[in-house]
Amino acid sequence: MDHLRFRLAEHPDAPLLVRLRDGAARWMQERGIDQWKPGEMGEDHFRARMAEGEVWLAEDRGRVVGGWELWWADEPAWGVRPPDAGYVHRLMVDRGTAPRGAGTAMLAEAERRIAAEGRRWARLDCVAGNARLRGWYEAAGYTVVGEQPRKQGGKGSPYAVTLLEKAL
Repeated sequence: MDHLRFRLAEHPDAPLLVRLRDGAARWMQERGIDQWKPGEMGEDHFRARMAEGEVWLAEDRGRVVGGWELWWADEPAWGVRPPDAGYVHRLMVDRGTAPRGAGTAMLAEAERRIAAEGRRWARLDCVAGNARLRGWYEAAGYTVVGEQPRKQGGKGSPYAVTLLEKAL
């Protein structure tokens, strides 16, 4: 991972983030994972996240190979909480160009960023039925701490998510 670099996304990166998200959604669909759908999130979504929080990109030798969102609160999944955590969302890897281990490196970078803000916990959620992703997060040191049976994702019906956290 010596070549992997991280930077905050900027407004002109929004189309790139849409392509990353749609590519990850297609990869999931091809494997029978019912989670993301291509076309669900447009440029406006990513621009709003840049304005409200942080959106990060991972680059390998100058080419974007992944990204994620970092939130400082997540009431739809976690409810009202003290400001002691950062919330990782939409961890996306370009399966065609990302080096092996890029997802793990991006998650570790998100954790470093959260800790740099003086927060003790990294938190995230995944669709309750995605056992493969849940297992990946658990292997990265996250612990399942509950379920939110009716998270409202902004599009469509509420859905169940598994809540995971890691002490930093």
